[in-house]
Amino acid sequence: MSRGSGRAETRARSGRTSVLLAAVTVGAIDLTAKATSEVRLADSSVDLGLLQLQLAYNSGVAFSMGNTLPAGVVVAVTAAIAVALMGYAWNRAPQAGWVERIAGGSVIGGAVANVVDRSRDGVVTDYLHTGWWPTFNLADTFLSTGFSVIALLHIRRELTTSTPKPMEDHPPVMTGIA
Repeated sequence: MSRGSGRAETRARSGRTSVLLAAVTVGAIDLTAKATSEVRLADSSVDLGLLQLQLAYNSGVAFSMGNTLPAGVVVAVTAAIAVALMGYAWNRAPQAGWVERIAGGSVIGGAVANVVDRSRDGVVTDYLHTGWWPTFNLADTFLSTGFSVIALLHIRRELTTSTPKPMEDHPPVMTGIA
């Protein structure tokens, strides 16, 4: 084995480990928050100003879409999506920077936490309420933020790696000097 391939293997292993650690951390935080919310918010809510802690259950997915589908279908579809995300992160991790790895772990952790929560009784526990947005949970926040960060990183990469057109393709600039 050459030294270069050893470095590549180490980078791949450390990249995948960091994604896994981020996913486990995010999942644990979310599942703990859901369990705590079910106990503490069962008969009450907490007003924090712009945000209220208020217990709700969602049988659908984002914005309650699919809430009339059987729970098994929703669990199967969301689990398949979570597996696809894991596959993407597994293959992408060796080339990804640390920000993208954490964002990928956030997406995976949020997706898996929602699947685990839903698989118990067919609903996802929500507890963050704004009054103007549907009630959501930390897993949803981690998913949305992670996807947004990954998208921005890919857009930025495309912008910084695109090559400008040669000067011959541009019309001459008029300077106004006679």
